[in-house]
Amino acid sequence: MKTDIEIANSVTPQPIEKIAEQLNISKEDLYLYGPYKAKLNLSLAENRPSKGKLILVTAINPTPAGEGKTTTTVGLGDALAKAGHRTVIALREPSLGPVFGIKGGATGGGYAQVIPMEDINLHFTGDMHAITAANNLLAAAIDNHIHQGNALGIDPRRIIWKRCLDMNDRALRKIVCSLGGPTNGMPREEGFDITVASEVMAILCLAKDLEDLKTRLGRIVVAENFSGDYVLAKDLEVQGAMAMLLKDALKPNLVQTLEHTPAIIHGGPFANIAHGCNSVTATKMALAFGDIAVTEAGFGADLGAEKFFDIKCRYAGLTPDAVVVVATVRALKYNGGLPKSELEAENLPALEKGLPNLLRHLDNIQNVYGLPAVVAINRFPTDTEAEINLIRKACERQGVEVALSEVWAKGSAGGAELAKAVLSLLQAPRDFRYAYQLEAPIEVKIRELVQKIYHGRDVTFSKTAQNAIAHLTAAGYAHLPICMAKTQYSFSDDATQLGAPEGFTVTVQDLHVSAGAGFIVVLCGNILTMPGLPKKPAANQMDIAADGTITGLF
Repeated sequence: MKTDIEIANSVTPQPIEKIAEQLNISKEDLYLYGPYKAKLNLSLAENRPSKGKLILVTAINPTPAGEGKTTTTVGLGDALAKAGHRTVIALREPSLGPVFGIKGGATGGGYAQVIPMEDINLHFTGDMHAITAANNLLAAAIDNHIHQGNALGIDPRRIIWKRCLDMNDRALRKIVCSLGGPTNGMPREEGFDITVASEVMAILCLAKDLEDLKTRLGRIVVAENFSGDYVLAKDLEVQGAMAMLLKDALKPNLVQTLEHTPAIIHGGPFANIAHGCNSVTATKMALAFGDIAVTEAGFGADLGAEKFFDIKCRYAGLTPDAVVVVATVRALKYNGGLPKSELEAENLPALEKGLPNLLRHLDNIQNVYGLPAVVAINRFPTDTEAEINLIRKACERQGVEVALSEVWAKGSAGGAELAKAVLSLLQAPRDFRYAYQLEAPIEVKIRELVQKIYHGRDVTFSKTAQNAIAHLTAAGYAHLPICMAKTQYSFSDDATQLGAPEGFTVTVQDLHVSAGAGFIVVLCGNILTMPGLPKKPAANQMDIAADGTITGLF
């Protein structure tokens, strides 16, 4: 069986100018990065209405069995294009750390991929490096300000801003910096986040233009002073220089699928510590130049789709037209309690026990957000007809159609059934609404998410969290949206509670504000913002030959 990179390399990409021509974008509006990649002029969509239909692809809670959300997104886009609809796919950029670790890339798989996959999964057009540089410029400015006299009275014990690196490196999670004497600054505890967890990434993905980017960068909360008041990036007067480093990274990237469907790939914030979606600019361009825009959200619908709706759509004024929920028979059996080693054999009782996870996500999309949904079963060879029929009947009772997706093996042909279901769904009524109102107090917004979306009983707040809520409210941040940071594996804050748990209590440990991005991060448990490498990293299998041929990249 061919690997993903072997399949990708078997297809000759079209020149990126030809892909742009499909969207009536001229060469003058492209910034070329070789023959198959380009950045798009930011002004392209300024006065162009977002006329396209917006399809969100989300999923059940992720499992070790895999769901195939990006693969489904790409395959659906190809299938819609093959059916004669001008379709644009909008995806997130991969992070280098997971590429070399265990997760892999973010370009889809099999015969449903975006290309050139090796470029996209590695340095691409340099967006990640620009974000890293801007983040670390701000970090350097903080320590330099303290070293040069600390006119702002920054308390070195209360510095919030961390440095970042686009690589999995657990040794950098907590460190001590500025050792070696007075000329090297004031020693203090420090730490690194992975670049995609930086607030700069979230800001880039929500900023509407260069001026908005600069304003948002200036609003970043970097520390507290000795009086307990917040110190902002604009107090250090570096927001202009940060925006300068990001001027090209702000432009979306245009590439193509294996079947030459246009794909805009831009931005990739974490889906737990941030909102987990590609940039607003990329999505709006997809809507402006396509009749249908297909995009995705991170993790399961309880995190990714919720933040897509309540944060991204709210800020960008987007109204989704339909939602695709990706599930696999294997993952549902895992949610039903089967170990990963037993997922290939037919097991209807385990599947039935795991089905409530899918049904709850559907209920949220239909009844909380008022949107029509379809289930895409990412089919595996071991799936039986009895298992698929069990899923189909359960979803039909909830008024939701089920479509099989075989895009990994068959490309657009394997997504024809799903494309037909999505096109039908676009005629269904919708009454899009948010899960909570911004004017509500912070505690109320959190409780509404826990009770409406997770189906938990209540929320408890630690003393640290209570103090943080009081501080954020006094500082004028209570009106911001909520960004829940919890385990992605469960509706609850306990990763072991699979399926559709009920009656649980979510414990909020702490809160902090991402004021530049414009949301309050609610920490439920320990959230790692700097991953580590596994015992056998994916990097061990990768190589490059003398002629430049890459192997082992999935």
